[in-house]
Amino acid sequence: MKRVFNFSPGPSALPLPVLERAAAEMCDANGSGQSIMEMSHRSKDFKPVIEKTEALLRELMGIPANYRVLFLQGGASLQFSMVPMNLAGSADAAAGKKAAYIETGIWAEKAAKEAAKFASVEVRASSKDRSYAYIPDAPAPQDGDAYYHITLNNTIVGTRWEHIPDTGTAKGGTVPLVSDISSCALSEPLDVSRFGLVYAGAQKNLGPAGVTVVVIREDLIGHAPPETPAMLRYDVHAEEGSLYNTPPCYGIYMIGLVLEWLKGLGGVPAIAERNREKAGLFYRYLDGSKLFYSPVEKPFRSLMNIPFIARENDPQKRAELESRFVKEAAAAGLINLAGHRLVGGMRASIYNAMPIEGVQALIQFMEKFEKS
Repeated sequence: MKRVFNFSPGPSALPLPVLERAAAEMCDANGSGQSIMEMSHRSKDFKPVIEKTEALLRELMGIPANYRVLFLQGGASLQFSMVPMNLAGSADAAAGKKAAYIETGIWAEKAAKEAAKFASVEVRASSKDRSYAYIPDAPAPQDGDAYYHITLNNTIVGTRWEHIPDTGTAKGGTVPLVSDISSCALSEPLDVSRFGLVYAGAQKNLGPAGVTVVVIREDLIGHAPPETPAMLRYDVHAEEGSLYNTPPCYGIYMIGLVLEWLKGLGGVPAIAERNREKAGLFYRYLDGSKLFYSPVEKPFRSLMNIPFIARENDPQKRAELESRFVKEAAAAGLINLAGHRLVGGMRASIYNAMPIEGVQALIQFMEKFEKS
C-alpha cells in the first residue's frame, strides 16, 4: 500500500522512521522480550523509557532545571480545568483568584469558558470581531492576577503569536504566563523560561493521541485547594514522577522515538527552518491563486495549520466546490484537508512530520484543480 500525505490537524502524521522502528520493536522492546504495551509502568523495563523521553524533551525544548515535566492524560481539554484548579482554584468559582485570558480562537475560547467554573476569568482581549483572523494586542496583566493564559498557535483558525507577551505588572511583579502549545510544540524555538506553565496534547507534533505533556515551574506546584481530586493535582503527579496511576506507557514510548528522530535531524532549529520553508511555499501559492485564498491576516499566519477558502461568493456553490476539492484530493492521496466543522473551508496541517514533498504534491494538485 502506498502511504498517503496526511494533513490532519490531529491525530496527525507521524514520521515514517518512527513508525518503522515502533513496528520492529512491537513484540520485543529493548530486548525485554515483551511489548511496551505489556509492561508494568513501575517495572525496571519501563523506567528507562520514561526517563529517556523526559531527558530528550528537556534537551530539545531547553527546559530549565526548576521546571517539572509531567506526562498526563485527558488531552489539552482537561488542562482547561486543571490549570485554574491548581493555580487559581476554589470550590466556589466566584471566590477564586482572577485569571486573565486572551481569546484568539475556538480552543482559546473554550479554555476561558472552562476556567470560569473554577476561577474569576477576565477575557482581556479578543480577535473574535474578525473571526479570529489576527492576534490582538495583549494588555499588561493586573496586580493580583493568578496567571495569564494564551493559546500560542490556534489550530482551527490558523494564527500564531509571533511574540510572547510580557506579563510584568505595573508594580514590578510578574504574573505566570500559561500557554496551550499543542499544535506548535517543538516546531520552532521557544523560551520556556518565559512561561510558568505550558501544556500540549501529543497528537500533533509529539506522538500519538493519549498523552498530555505539562511543563510547570516548581513554585507553581502545590497550590490546589484541598477538595481538588488527586488525579487533577499537579503536586500528586509531580511527587509520583507521572506514575501516580498507570500512564499511557506506549504513547510515552512513542514520544521518545519522535524526539530521537527530531534530534537526529538537528533538533528544533533545524525543524523550524524546514517548517518555515514548507509554510512559505504554501502561502506563496495561496497568495497567487485565483481560486483559493488564506483568510488569515499575514502577520499572524501559523506555520503549522493553514486554512484556505475557495473564491466563490455563493455559499452553496462554494460548499459544493470545496467538498469536491476535498474528495478529489483524497483520491489523489492527499487526505484530511477538510476544514474544522465549526468554520468550514479547507485546512492543511503541516506539522513536523510532514515532508516538503507533501506540500509540493498538494500545490501541484491545487494547480491542476484550479485549471480544471
